[in-house]
Amino acid sequence: MTSAEAGALRRLAPPARRFLAHRKGVLVRLALWSLAESGQAFLVGHAVARSVDEGFLAGDPRRGLLWLGVALVAVLSGARVVRGVFAQLAGVTEPLRDGLVRRAVDRSMARAAPGGPAGTDRAAVSRLTNQVEIARDSFAGLVLTLRSFVFTAAGALLGLLSLHPALLVVVLPPLAAGLALFLVTLRPMAAAQRRALAADEALGDHAASVRAALRDLAACGTGPGVERRGADLVADAAAAARTLAGWAAVRTAALGVAGHLPVLALLVAVEWLRGHGVSVGALLGAFTYLVQSLLPALHTLMTALGAAGSRLLVVLDRILGPEPEPEPETDRVPEPVPDRVPEPVSVLESQPGPSTASASAAAFAVDMAAVPAVELRAVTLSYGVRAELVLDALDLCVAPGEHLAVVGPSGIGKSTLTRLVAGTLAPSSGEVRVAGRPVTGRPAAELAALRVLVPQDAYVFSGTVGDNLAYLSTDACRAELDAAVGAFGLEPLVERLGGLDGTVRPAELSPGERQLVALVRAYLSPAPLLLLDEATCHLDPASEARAEEALAGRAGTLVVVAHRLSSAVRADRTLVLDGVRARCGTHAELLDRSPLYRDLTGHWNS
Repeated sequence: MTSAEAGALRRLAPPARRFLAHRKGVLVRLALWSLAESGQAFLVGHAVARSVDEGFLAGDPRRGLLWLGVALVAVLSGARVVRGVFAQLAGVTEPLRDGLVRRAVDRSMARAAPGGPAGTDRAAVSRLTNQVEIARDSFAGLVLTLRSFVFTAAGALLGLLSLHPALLVVVLPPLAAGLALFLVTLRPMAAAQRRALAADEALGDHAASVRAALRDLAACGTGPGVERRGADLVADAAAAARTLAGWAAVRTAALGVAGHLPVLALLVAVEWLRGHGVSVGALLGAFTYLVQSLLPALHTLMTALGAAGSRLLVVLDRILGPEPEPEPETDRVPEPVPDRVPEPVSVLESQPGPSTASASAAAFAVDMAAVPAVELRAVTLSYGVRAELVLDALDLCVAPGEHLAVVGPSGIGKSTLTRLVAGTLAPSSGEVRVAGRPVTGRPAAELAALRVLVPQDAYVFSGTVGDNLAYLSTDACRAELDAAVGAFGLEPLVERLGGLDGTVRPAELSPGERQLVALVRAYLSPAPLLLLDEATCHLDPASEARAEEALAGRAGTLVVVAHRLSSAVRADRTLVLDGVRARCGTHAELLDRSPLYRDLTGHWNS
């Protein structure tokens, strides 16, 4: 036995004794039902032997049938015995399950409480659900099979001895050989089971960490390393599963030896047994004991002890054992804190930033005043062949430097429009141009030189305040950063975080604070077109007005999906999407010409 297994047994022995000591009544009743099962096993083989020797071979079929009737009654009584056993089994297994659930919850709560061990107990869900159920089912299976084997084997061996002692000489050696081969697999099987559970937990912990940090990983360029770590964990889990399967194959061979060799040995030794005075009925009784009682009980025991026993030992040790040591930092997905500004992105998810965008901008060198900043030509879009049109032959022209607000009911296509202009969504038909160039299918580096899209769910990453603000403009100097912070009224937040060199922890910022950081970042971007998709929805009216005023004063074109009426009033023009046609004009013009706009102004927040 390995030191880990010995340690686990030592840790589990005291609580196991206490658990069983509190359930002596249930255990006594379970033992009484098991004695009945032992008597049943004895009667079946003994009755078969007597029916042959004293009945059919002695010329007394009536007596033979009588003994077979005794065997039949013994078999039928097994149903009552099984019912009594299961009734008592619940009194042992359910308290075990309840106790394990309490232990798992207490451990998880202790870790989460102030002053508890550092880190999140991501394995708590596995312990509370999967591992507790494994423990309960494994424990129930072990109680059933161990009890059944002990009492059935006692009845069967006693029956063999009562028929003729020579039968034990033939049957016991192959049984012992099969058991010995089986016992050899216990230690490596338990170790393999432990490794498999540990690998499963490590993979689950890694997946949970990665899921929580996906955006930071993408922003900071640490995705490939984390991907390699995930691949290693998958490979470890697969290797542990293969090892477990290999030892399971050895165990299957042990089952074959124990389950078939005794019968073969008995067949081979028939002549020798007959020479030692073993009767025909005794031989048939011996076969009955083997086939009906002893070998099935042994097979069930080996299957349960091999699979359920090793699982139970490992799972109980993980739930009841000491708190595991904290994992090394190298095994975790680190919270990405870049030591340099990550490659910025234009659409704040996956696009390259100014380093590549500057080269693209040079390649684009167009006279911005000579062409529309944004132009849509008969743009139609639907999200499926038979789906209702979101945009229907929309024409739109936005002049360079113009401030355009986009309004309409929820779900009408406002965000879809910004995605089309940003080039992240292709129209079903028509053409979308930015600065005179089609955007559909254009490389991300070229698109990044032209526009920034700030979505409603503003993105900030774990890094310094300055890194976050200069995310799209890595060459911005400190004076420019200070000016932008002042323009948006971000000084209190920057001071609270410790200045431009202070650390940003995304989870500690409110949605409005994250939006302000993203807006300052867009403000500093060199891209000539800013697309705001309800990017100010978490700001109060005063902060929203100040932010839009700063963005409108920036050189370039501004397209805003409006959240309040004030945003539309501040814009040069407003585009109203109503699902049938689009109207574009000033606030006053739309009040006169658009019933939908008039209706929206009556329900909007000012």
